[in-house]
Amino acid sequence: MARSDEQNRRARERAREIILQAAIEVFSERGVAGAGIAEITRRAGVAQGLVNYHFGGKDQLIGAVIDRWFETVLGFAQVQGEPDEMLAGIIDGVLGATAFAMPLQRTVLAMQQQPLTHRLFAESEQRHAAGTTAAEDAVRAVFQARGADDPALEEVMLRSTLEGIFVKYCVYGDSYPLEEARRWLHRRYGLPEPATPLPGARPPAPGEPRPRATAALRTDAP
Repeated sequence: MARSDEQNRRARERAREIILQAAIEVFSERGVAGAGIAEITRRAGVAQGLVNYHFGGKDQLIGAVIDRWFETVLGFAQVQGEPDEMLAGIIDGVLGATAFAMPLQRTVLAMQQQPLTHRLFAESEQRHAAGTTAAEDAVRAVFQARGADDPALEEVMLRSTLEGIFVKYCVYGDSYPLEEARRWLHRRYGLPEPATPLPGARPPAPGEPRPRATAALRTDAP
């Protein structure tokens, strides 16, 4: 029996999502320059022609990955509650994503900086300009409600701090004290101590934190 239009639409959406997730994984492991469409489609288990069908080519696929990142991070500012609850939710949401969305975060971090893909990042940023401004304004409103002298600068510095934590976590992996950094931020902003640890984050190690990149030397490291 022939599939309905709705079934065909869902099948196309599934295939597109499978390719997108495979691209995120392969870009994260090999970098954009080292990742080919053949490897991405092999990982996805689909024909190579489906990349052109769903995305139009490698640049468009890269753009779709960056779009997914924007969709993810812009959601972090959409929290409810009192100003302190909202600020804690933003911090915990971003750091929680650092722990569980590493391939996407690492991929887009590289794309932001590499000359070949910086233009594609800028184009995606332009597509999400309204959402980006709205998210910035939402965080600035939180700082304004908390009585900050310069809510705009507070938003920029919070974003810079969270992005810096992510970069270090990319470099040092589980040896980076992610949970301790989260609790430090809570104290920095006078927020209540978190009641539960971040999902996916390694419990604090005994002794002083000493981030090291030596995990990359393991023979089983990707």
